[in-house]
Amino acid sequence: MLSESTKQQRPRTTPEGKQLSFIDLFAGIGGMRLGFEKAGCRCVFSSEWNPFAAQTYQANFGDLPYGDITKIRSAEIPDHHILVGGFPCQPFSISGVSKKGSLGRPHGFDDPTQGTLFFEIARIIADKQPRAFLLENVKNLLHHDGGRTFDVIRKKLEDDLGYYLPEPRVIDARVVVPQHRERIYIVGFREPTAFRFPIIPKRNGTLRDLLEEAPPEKYSLTEKLWAYLQDYADKHKRAGNGFGFGIADPDGITRTLSARYYKDGSEILIARGPDRTPRRLTPRECARLMGFPEWFQIPVSDTQAYKQFGNSVVVPVIQHLAKAIVRALCEEHQPGTVQRRPRQLPLIAATG
Repeated sequence: MLSESTKQQRPRTTPEGKQLSFIDLFAGIGGMRLGFEKAGCRCVFSSEWNPFAAQTYQANFGDLPYGDITKIRSAEIPDHHILVGGFPCQPFSISGVSKKGSLGRPHGFDDPTQGTLFFEIARIIADKQPRAFLLENVKNLLHHDGGRTFDVIRKKLEDDLGYYLPEPRVIDARVVVPQHRERIYIVGFREPTAFRFPIIPKRNGTLRDLLEEAPPEKYSLTEKLWAYLQDYADKHKRAGNGFGFGIADPDGITRTLSARYYKDGSEILIARGPDRTPRRLTPRECARLMGFPEWFQIPVSDTQAYKQFGNSVVVPVIQHLAKAIVRALCEEHQPGTVQRRPRQLPLIAATG
């Protein structure tokens, strides 16, 4: 079964006449796939270890992703033009590092379960030699461990694997959805190309445009939970900390939707008037906040849905990047148009 996005797009082909194909690693619920299908590419392989995320993926794309990528040999993966992957960000995120540090647990590449998964990507790139790749992670990846983590990644991709890397770009998704969500995007090419990160046009719209008119009462906070969140915020405010709930401005943008949203929804709450407790976003509203289409099915529980959308990518951002990569691969070979990244990394946020 093809997704709606695939049915609606003209296939993009290489100069040799082959449709551009991609593999979807750490696929989650398919946000990357949606963006690349909208750019006219065809998915030939996907991998996702979480069974609930795989359930949502299968419900929307018709095929069940392969499981743990560390258990999959490169020979089992089809040849492809583009590798895409949002490798797990928890070992590198500010909140993840802080939490693991407070518990005396390792983070970054020292995290034994998630921190080494980048090297699985590197293994597959080395073995399959795709023409391009797109990697996504949290902004803090740049600064983790004093910048040494990102230096390891850069050296592996450029020096060891020989790929050409334009300057990685930090993009805030607020240009296309009403959400503050900064992520780093790393693009690489096997050969020099004319790739340039796109200037993403700003899309008009506010949170109000995404909200349901009459959401079920079950999404409203209980009086007990609301009192707890207010007390918690007051305690940290007195201590000079910035922790606390966030009442979203319907005419503005929200904080970053995270995978912990299922716990209490505190980072993005919707006011319901002075005499009523606020409410969480519904899963469908979370889908809209991440740029997923209305037809996208949510076959799992609310708890799993919140985790899945909080872990996902903003689809319109991926679509813009995918189209830029496709343009570069479909144009004539232009030597020297992509140079190796300088040692100092300037951060340029894409804005409209």
